[in-house]
This record gives sequence, structure tokens and C-alpha cells, in this order.
Amino acid sequence: MDHLAAGHCVPCEGGTAPLKGEELERYKAKLNDEASGWQAVDEHHLAKKFPFKNFRGALAFVNKVGEIAESEGHHPNINFGWGFVKILLWTHAIDGLSENDFFMAAKIEGLLTQE
Repeated sequence: MDHLAAGHCVPCEGGTAPLKGEELERYKAKLNDEASGWQAVDEHHLAKKFPFKNFRGALAFVNKVGEIAESEGHHPNINFGWGFVKILLWTHAIDGLSENDFFMAAKIEGLLTQE
């Protein structure tokens, strides 16, 4: 997963095919090499629900994810409340998964080791 976390998102304006099949499986294996729990849903988006002890912890995590999203120019859908954060990632320009989504997921996962 370290290789993915070291990657940086590059602007995607479409015209590139989304990751599918074996290529998608290779990225999933790299991302989940430490059983991080990210799911590739319908070969369209990555999803993960993170548990927290309270609202304050969830909010702090969301703010950290927001900082990464802004610095990478790649923005996830985030849903959070008391004790949870759910993140969905996909590349809107291609309506599917790209390498950028895996970079972001790995960076987000890295936030947990910083706490």
C-alpha cells in the first residue's frame, strides 16, 4: 500500500477507460494488502466505513481527509455522523475507478496510522 500512498492524483478529463477486471483486481490487492477493508463496488467506486468513538473523532478525520482531497485535487463523497465516516471514491470524469482513487484511498488509510 505504501506505493499507492506515495502516488499523486493527476487531473482526469475523460477519454480514459475506467479500471476493470484483472487490472482493477491488481489495484484492489495492493490497497488491501494490510486488510484495510476497502470494497470495490460494482467495479465503479471504492467504499469504506470507518468507526469512531464519537462525533468529534469522526469530524476530525473528515477534516483531515478534506485536506488531502484539496491537496490532491481529487474529492471523495463523505458521509459522517456520530461514530462513523463513510467514504466513496470514484473518478467522476470517467464515471468509474482510476488509479487516482486508489492513491486517495491509500492516503486516507494512512491517516489512521497517524492517530
